Amino acid sequence: MEIILTQDVEKVGKAHELVKVKDGFGRNYLIPKGLAIIANASNKKVAAERARQAERRREKIMAELADVAKLFEDKTLRIGAKTGQSDKIFGSITNIQLAAAIKDQLGADVDRKQIEVPEDIRTLGTYNAKVALHKELVLEVPFEVVTE
Repeated sequence: MEIILTQDVEKVGKAHELVKVKDGFGRNYLIPKGLAIIANASNKKVAAERARQAERRREKIMAELADVAKLFEDKTLRIGAKTGQSDKIFGSITNIQLAAAIKDQLGADVDRKQIEVPEDIRTLGTYNAKVALHKELVLEVPFEVVTE
């Protein structure tokens, strides 16, 4: 049976893809759950148009994110922290503090869930964090922990 997937289905295919599945799997699971539609001529045309629109939206989003990514080029964020003796900071630097530093210093609004801090940062120094603006666009952002 040929079907057109309306959503990504693990081990079957991605959204807007034309795939062949066993009749029972398509008829009893994919179609009733709304994960697929039958691949007839009119549905193929509709799916092709939706795929084109989705690609245009993706390109538009990627262009906007490229502008945001330019803000991060050749910039090192500075995060202030209170320190004790031997340059150890009280607590640790988290993705919440990084998100606030990005907003203050670069003017970009990045969700804290998109920021991955490599390890527990408990001393002064320079580190790198990964900022996932999109699943296809992940940036390495250097930041420096300094005393307040």
